[in-house]
Amino acid sequence: MTHTLIALEEHFDSRIFDIHDALHSNLPPHLTQRLVDLSDLRLSEMDKGNISRQVLSHIGVMPTPVSLCVKVNDYLASACRAHPDRLSGFATLPMQDPEAAAAELERCVRQHGFLGALINSHLEDGSCFEKEKYWTVFAKAVELDVPIYIHPNYPAEKYEDYYQGEYKPLAGVMMSTASWGWHADCGLHILRLFAAGLFDSYPTMKIVIGHMGEMLPYMLDRIIHTTRNWGTFQRDLGTVWKENIWVTTSGLFTLPPLRCLLDVTPKEHVMYSLDYPFSGTEQGKAFVEEIEKSGLLSKEEFEGFCHGNAERLLKLK
Repeated sequence: MTHTLIALEEHFDSRIFDIHDALHSNLPPHLTQRLVDLSDLRLSEMDKGNISRQVLSHIGVMPTPVSLCVKVNDYLASACRAHPDRLSGFATLPMQDPEAAAAELERCVRQHGFLGALINSHLEDGSCFEKEKYWTVFAKAVELDVPIYIHPNYPAEKYEDYYQGEYKPLAGVMMSTASWGWHADCGLHILRLFAAGLFDSYPTMKIVIGHMGEMLPYMLDRIIHTTRNWGTFQRDLGTVWKENIWVTTSGLFTLPPLRCLLDVTPKEHVMYSLDYPFSGTEQGKAFVEEIEKSGLLSKEEFEGFCHGNAERLLKLK
């Protein structure tokens, strides 16, 4: 059976930023080709995977100068205007300059019709966004009623040696990124935002994370239990997880982590995503079919997972 799918963690490369990281600067040609294409190739692969709409975000980079973020967002907006029924955008924000980032988020939402923003999980120096100087960005997202997608980032400079050891250097690179570090770091960022009181200050904040919850679902009960020692909060972590956090399946395609995620998360907050082009559209399609056969979701819940939950979160018609 063909299912309508909306995918929220889908990447492109504008080639406006200089990319010098250990992975993305050395991608195989077929991935580079798919990252830079915002038209025929991308749309044909979406069709193969039953994806009706991609919400596009720029491939992760550091740093993100204000002027280049503006250029990237205008570039993405042009592609979305060319294919308004298929492509939507998440803004790229200069988070090192919170006031500029908030202004750019507002410009992108109001002028370009973007659906929110996708931000890195930290800056180059390792700074996360629990510091109140960054909260102006979250406040703007609440004002605009759009979500912020927090995406894993490369290790900060001061942590680059942490993953190196008596093994091949590439093993350390992978441990620091796709194999472990990306997800542990992004999950930790959510906890830091909670511990700092962000969700008490902005109780209607909408945060999206990918990769089946960035390791948090498996440890969630234990984490919630320990937060009694973290301070005094108006809204406990369990409430925040249920009301403020949405999760996509990006990049993971097996049932065990999905079962765990569904056990601890409102099903209306769980959404399909692919992580294109690093994951293939046909792989995603096969996983969706496996989920349907598994019986983990009722028919209504399954339709929500495929597209309905994203439509409600992003106010898509």
